[in-house]
Amino acid sequence: MRVIIAEDSVLLREGLVRLLAHDGIDVVASVGDAQALLEAVAAHRPDLVIVDVRMPPTHTDEGIRAALQLRREDPALAVVVLSQYVEERYAVDLLTGETRGVAYLLKDRVADVDEFLRTVHTVADGGTILDPEVVSQLLTRRAGRDGIDLLTRREREVLGLMAEGRSNAGIAAALHLSDSAVSKHINAIFSTLDIPPASTDNRRVLAVLTYLSSGPERGHS
Repeated sequence: MRVIIAEDSVLLREGLVRLLAHDGIDVVASVGDAQALLEAVAAHRPDLVIVDVRMPPTHTDEGIRAALQLRREDPALAVVVLSQYVEERYAVDLLTGETRGVAYLLKDRVADVDEFLRTVHTVADGGTILDPEVVSQLLTRRAGRDGIDLLTRREREVLGLMAEGRSNAGIAAALHLSDSAVSKHINAIFSTLDIPPASTDNRRVLAVLTYLSSGPERGHS
């Protein structure tokens, strides 16, 4: 596995390099800002990148914006995003679209070496892992976490494909359904999971978060 690390803290960056190298992972570049990350990815074509949300020069959202750009350009590139605090908007942005090969973790999780290494390998294999605190905060504004058990078999299949980042057309092709049938299933999912329309929430993301948090056999949270 070829990995690039983008983290402006030299101490944490070097610690991650040594940790991954000790596990047999090839760290092809380690950089301290978002522009250097974009250049390193273009030069080395890694399998996975580890990115801090806040990076120079403004220390606001340079890291996550670079991660989103990389995912748009190459949806197969696995991304592990590290954040000091739970920043809901960035988590939702990262999960809007293709959700395979994505992790959003608080930096405190890096202290658990075994857990962090499992995350890296899982995400590299196409898994999706969200920090439990991130999931908790994104779901606290509504009920319906137990609604997964109320979905029909077909609705669960549709939601599972949504969790893989499939569009309505992609879901329709995979399940041999019409686009209108897929739309009806998705609306039924929103209703069952108690996810009403709201300008501040992405309904597909909230549905996927519910799916991922509902049990280990359906995903990781």
